[in-house]
Amino acid sequence: MSLSLSNIKSAKGSRRKAKEIGRGGKRGSFSGRGIKGQKARSGVSGLKALGLKRLVQSTPKLRGFKSMYPKLAVLSVGKLEGFETGAIVDVKKLIQRGLLDKKYKQVKILGEGKLTKKLTVVVDACSASAKAAIEQAGGKVEIK
Repeated sequence: MSLSLSNIKSAKGSRRKAKEIGRGGKRGSFSGRGIKGQKARSGVSGLKALGLKRLVQSTPKLRGFKSMYPKLAVLSVGKLEGFETGAIVDVKKLIQRGLLDKKYKQVKILGEGKLTKKLTVVVDACSASAKAAIEQAGGKVEIK
């Protein structure tokens, strides 16, 4: 007799018989589920979290609204006075100078303060008054 997939058998004692529950005998009638209650019924699911009530209650819940749009960092024109004349000002240079936090990827320039130096400002947004102040000083604004 040759060995093939149709006549392979596992070794004796390598497999244990599944425990019969609810068929009379040692684990009869209630089958280890107790007598009544939700956990005793058939087809009950979603009870895996029964012991995790404290964990669920202690985790912080999300509240409020979170915008899907990135936040613009707001910077006034007066803060740009620290740059040298003819410099190109962008987000990286603003972060290097400490005028902007690293978490911001976009910048909007507002028209507060005075600017006397000629600068090329490359930003994501700019107010009309800020644009006028930069151009009045001889610089220009490039919006990404």
